[in-house]
Amino acid sequence: MTPTIRSATAEDEDAVVALWRACGLVVSYNDPATDFRFARAGSASDILVGTVGSGRPDDRVVASVMVGHDGHRGWLWYVAVDPGSRGAGVGRAVVAAAEEWLRRRGVQKVHLLVRETNTGVVAFYEQQGFAVAPRVMMAKWLNGPP
Repeated sequence: MTPTIRSATAEDEDAVVALWRACGLVVSYNDPATDFRFARAGSASDILVGTVGSGRPDDRVVASVMVGHDGHRGWLWYVAVDPGSRGAGVGRAVVAAAEEWLRRRGVQKVHLLVRETNTGVVAFYEQQGFAVAPRVMMAKWLNGPP
């Protein structure tokens, strides 16, 4: 299966959010629709989708990645592949597209975080050239805890 990869449109929001939910990427304190809109509206971020079908705008979304950068480091979030499409190279394709998106903007390094409850994907990322980077990650809620 070779997906067509493109930037998401507003019309993709429902399908992408449903994909994120189907892949277990949504947590109670994040509104995925807000995340989708925020990334699409940013000058340093985007949502890329992998679709299959006949090349029309209403083709089925089978993969996504939210990609962005802070001017120095690139980040990937919401890497998702429809469970029925896994193992067909779709995940590799969207990750590669996100890396190319970052390269075109001069970003030299890409990061991603994996929730400790989602360790089954670590081997996939290692196959894409990612390595565990020992760091202490710190966070602070700016508007109070969820």
